[in-house]
Amino acid sequence: MARVRLSVAERREELLRAAVQQIEARGVAAVRIADVASALGVSNALVLYHFASKEQLVAAAFRHAAEADLAHLRKLLGRRTSALRRLRSAVRWYAPTGQAKGWRLWIEGWAAALREPALREVTQDLDRQWKAALAEVIAEGVAAGEFPCPDPRATALRLTAFLDGLAVQLTSYPGALPRARAQQWTEETLTRELGLAAAPLPPPMSNSA
Repeated sequence: MARVRLSVAERREELLRAAVQQIEARGVAAVRIADVASALGVSNALVLYHFASKEQLVAAAFRHAAEADLAHLRKLLGRRTSALRRLRSAVRWYAPTGQAKGWRLWIEGWAAALREPALREVTQDLDRQWKAALAEVIAEGVAAGEFPCPDPRATALRLTAFLDGLAVQLTSYPGALPRARAQQWTEETLTRELGLAAAPLPPPMSNSA
């Protein structure tokens, strides 16, 4: 059956989705232009028409994945409810025990970014945007008197650092840490960082909306 002719934007989207899948399956170092082309049944030349090198394709694939994650984060943080509920919902989704996908992809990206400047720029930009979004909603909670966090930016940095480190442990060493314990540590860390002592946090919102 003949392939449907796609627009440039549609073709690029298709290539990026395939690249993300291949990176997740093979790793950044092992993935090839040919792997992406083969997955879609197209030629290497077509991939190279849209992305001049493997490095450009990989960096664009990570940015594509990052933009999808950021869009969902902003959806969670933009809901009409308390800052505390929005923040907790976002943290529970982002945590490696939550519904967010692609932790293996991001661990691959962090490692490869040590050697690839284009990919490092993408991962740093994602990191800045995540921290800024969390810091903003934390500041909103402080202004509304919901919690006494004295430094929203530092709190956002520590929260993401904790969750990233937890993700490395759970992804790299399956079974080393019980899921329930990881969830408990996440709740305790959020409670402590917001200055809520041992007060119970509100129940999380559904992420299906």
